[in-house]
Amino acid sequence: MSRLTKSILIITLILIADQVLKIWIKTSMMLGDEIVVFKNWFILHFVENNGMAFGFEFAGEYGKMFLTVFRLVAVGAIGWYLTKLSKNKELPFGFIVSIALILAGALGNIIDSLFYGMIFEDSYGKVSAIFPDCGGYATFLHGKVVDMFYFPLLEGRYPAWIPFFGGDPFIFFRPVFNIADSSITIGIFSLMIFYRKYFNKPEVTVEDVDEGSTTQTSETV
Repeated sequence: MSRLTKSILIITLILIADQVLKIWIKTSMMLGDEIVVFKNWFILHFVENNGMAFGFEFAGEYGKMFLTVFRLVAVGAIGWYLTKLSKNKELPFGFIVSIALILAGALGNIIDSLFYGMIFEDSYGKVSAIFPDCGGYATFLHGKVVDMFYFPLLEGRYPAWIPFFGGDPFIFFRPVFNIADSSITIGIFSLMIFYRKYFNKPEVTVEDVDEGSTTQTSETV
């Protein structure tokens, strides 16, 4: 099995897991519903967002369209880059897997943005139906990303002496995210921690080889 085929398999498995969980959440829970998986540390908490990963928002209708189009362009570029890297036998496969994880995560959230608005009802005060007779809650490119993983590991209040936040509630980890977000995060941190040196390594081009051979020949003569 080639490196590219393995990468495609990884991307496919992540996409299936991401979409199956999102569809189950969307068709089983109302917005704001929670399922406690482990004590109060691991909760499935259904939220939707219009913007970026981990629930961060991207303002306005046109901001949403811009973000989706930007994601499509980025996915195309990452896909081309992954195909190119897969042909390089000198690169460790872990580097290629990291790029595949980022691509899979980006694709997972793009699917929500492109299609969820057309195929689902809204989830305000009710469990959403899939492919409703009256149509979806939004048009193409305007779907919302489904998030569900919530890990409030530590809860308390900021000390009163901290400027601006003193006395406010503190929760770690506050953002709600999904499998696609996790895939992107793992891919990026893997690149930064284990494979950063490969971004700084200059490529040896055919011209460099030719120039080196010519210089060596001249010195020999």
